[in-house]
Amino acid sequence: MAEELALDLEELRQLHSSAKRPRILSLISSEIRSLEKLQASKEDGNAAAPPPTASQIPIPISTSVKAPINPALNYVSVSSFSWDQDMDKVKIYVFLEGVEQEKIQTDFKPLSFDVKFHDVKGKNYRCAVPKLNKEIVPEKCKVVVKPTRVIISLFKASKGDWPDLYSKEDKLKPNLDKEQDPMAGIMDLMKVSLLEGLYIEAELV
Repeated sequence: MAEELALDLEELRQLHSSAKRPRILSLISSEIRSLEKLQASKEDGNAAAPPPTASQIPIPISTSVKAPINPALNYVSVSSFSWDQDMDKVKIYVFLEGVEQEKIQTDFKPLSFDVKFHDVKGKNYRCAVPKLNKEIVPEKCKVVVKPTRVIISLFKASKGDWPDLYSKEDKLKPNLDKEQDPMAGIMDLMKVSLLEGLYIEAELV
């Protein structure tokens, strides 16, 4: 491009020296000035730019940094609880205070359930039965929080009486007879009945 401009200027200057009429001389002079300005701007643009300073050099940002992974939560297993049943459902009574409904995580399946209670006085609790005695209806099951306990309601897939909460094949079934007083379950149920009676009386008053 610069060479073409130089050749054009040289030819225009030759024409200017040989031209005689004033109008032609004026036109050629005007074109020469325009090309000279264009040539000067091209030369200025091609001047070497100063090297960038250290502060102008962009610092590459690493994209391989990974966010810290939160460690797995620790749970205290609730191995001692009471349960009762009627022909339609099974109720499990977990005696925990300070449980918040929005901090409960449930996982109901046809033959198992897993209920997790988060941030209960600084601890996480878990009540689970890996294999139930009979099938339940997961979408109907629910958890209700009371002031001193939590009630897990399991709705039976078919009406009837369950001989036990756990399946006979469940190897993880806790040995309640060895771990606690045989009368503890009965006492817990009596406690539940008494508390429910007190709540009903309070509502009537």
